[in-house]
Amino acid sequence: MTPSLWRLTNTATFRLAVGYMALFGASAVLLLSFIWWTTSGVIERQATDTVGVELRGLADLYRAEGPRGLIQAVERRSSRQGGDPDGIYLLVDPLGRRLAGNIDNWPAGALADGQWERLDIFRTDVAQSRMIGIRAFHLGGGYRLLVGRDMVALASFQAVLLEALIWGVGVTLVLGLFSGVFMSRRLLTRVEIIGQTSREIMEGDLTKRVPLDGSGDEFDRLAQNLNRMLARIETLMGEMRLVTDSLAHDLRSPLTRLRGGLDMALSAPPEERDAAIARAIVQADAVLATFGALIEISRIEAGIGRGDMVPLDLAEIVRDIAELYQPVAEEKGLSFTLDAIPAAPMRGSPQLLAQALSNLLDNAVKYCRPGDGITLSLTAAGEGDESQWALTVADTGPGIPALDRERVFERFVRLDESRHAPGSGLGLSLVAAIAKLHGGTVALEDNAPGLRIVWRLPVEASNAALQ
Repeated sequence: MTPSLWRLTNTATFRLAVGYMALFGASAVLLLSFIWWTTSGVIERQATDTVGVELRGLADLYRAEGPRGLIQAVERRSSRQGGDPDGIYLLVDPLGRRLAGNIDNWPAGALADGQWERLDIFRTDVAQSRMIGIRAFHLGGGYRLLVGRDMVALASFQAVLLEALIWGVGVTLVLGLFSGVFMSRRLLTRVEIIGQTSREIMEGDLTKRVPLDGSGDEFDRLAQNLNRMLARIETLMGEMRLVTDSLAHDLRSPLTRLRGGLDMALSAPPEERDAAIARAIVQADAVLATFGALIEISRIEAGIGRGDMVPLDLAEIVRDIAELYQPVAEEKGLSFTLDAIPAAPMRGSPQLLAQALSNLLDNAVKYCRPGDGITLSLTAAGEGDESQWALTVADTGPGIPALDRERVFERFVRLDESRHAPGSGLGLSLVAAIAKLHGGTVALEDNAPGLRIVWRLPVEASNAALQ
């Protein structure tokens, strides 16, 4: 057996097709056998009933007209001209001599008891031995009458039906076999395509996707799910490369400064050494903060913070953070407005919610210019199962271009306008991760002028996410 044929016959589809082929073949045998049995029985019962009726009619004729009338009737019915070609008749006298009919002698084994029986009898009119179904009867005066039907028609029908049965089963098996081969080959082709794509991906080409044939069948749905999974993997790998590149880029300068500061501290006079060490500690803290933010984002995206979810009042957290940032904003010459509902019960992590809101307000204070304004608001939105808390941080600062509003949620993304300000480019990534953990969404909108950040949180903090 060739390898391709072995793979073809070793598929589950081929085995399933062979199983169905055997099932259909057995069903065809049973069905045609049932038809053969019932039809043969019906034909034989009709012959039995016909012979019985005819036998009773001839017996009545004998009683009415005697032997002469019966002989004439039997001669008419058994004659080749006008008689029944399948009818068998024989009338014998008390000595067993033939008086009328189309067979010569009384058949051996024929009992004149009126019961139906089958005998092999030689027909003189066709000069052949035939299988005959007969009924024999004793008449008065020692006469005996035999009436029967030639069963050649039934035998012919049974032969035709048997031939149809053989052909039907044969065609069913052949069609089943070819169907199994066809379906197995088609299935094997689709599986080979997926296997080839998988091998190319394992060799490092993450851009490969499983092709769809447009049929919308199970393989197309499987291919769509695989392609979505591959797209997600490609995105994660891209993000990992981005994180690595960004780490190398963004940490090179502070690490270089840190090393330079330590070198200076080694060679500096004692009175300047403490200041140099202090600057080095600040730079080391910045590097540690970057790594800490990355670790925190990874933990949140892995769902580790779900265990800290407790019932809380979001409005209370908003008021506490506002109280902390209002003097900071006013010190920079910014106006700060708080508009929050009295209470906003939900489930969540107080520390993470406070950290995310602090990041948003920290960005607003950092990038707004003196004279700009910041508004922090908390309102209710939606009804029933769609009830949400809408937490909004709006400012009249420089804002973010529309094309960059999705990109700023990626790690280490810093727009050119913000390169002069301190930061690692991880603040909004952390906010997005915390929002997703709580089953919420974060959207950046135009505040005309400035930027409006709308954070929507389900009232029950997304029970599906918590589970």
